[in-house]
Amino acid sequence: MSIKVSTRMVNGVVIVDLFGQLRLGEGTSKLRQVVQELLGEGYKKIVLNMENVLHVDSSGIGELMGCYSSVKSQGGELKLLQLHKNVRNLLEVTRLYSIFETHEDLASAVKSFS
Repeated sequence: MSIKVSTRMVNGVVIVDLFGQLRLGEGTSKLRQVVQELLGEGYKKIVLNMENVLHVDSSGIGELMGCYSSVKSQGGELKLLQLHKNVRNLLEVTRLYSIFETHEDLASAVKSFS
């Protein structure tokens, strides 16, 4: 199952809703494309809603890091929302959990940009 992506705006913050698996192939390239388009349009406040992402492989982790770096280098912020337990565990094992700001609910994620 590849990843499906939709975007929405909440109080000036772009929420990227992800559905499926973030793994080698179409999933990672689709996420990269969406984030690059948002940056190209001038959006700097981005939240990746991972509530419906149950599996992330090493390529997916690499893509999350690449997106984070791209957003940071353009003066923006990228945060993660509603990590599934499996994804959270993977980020902890790889010691990447401390790099990403994560939130459990949309309101706190959006408010964190103020």
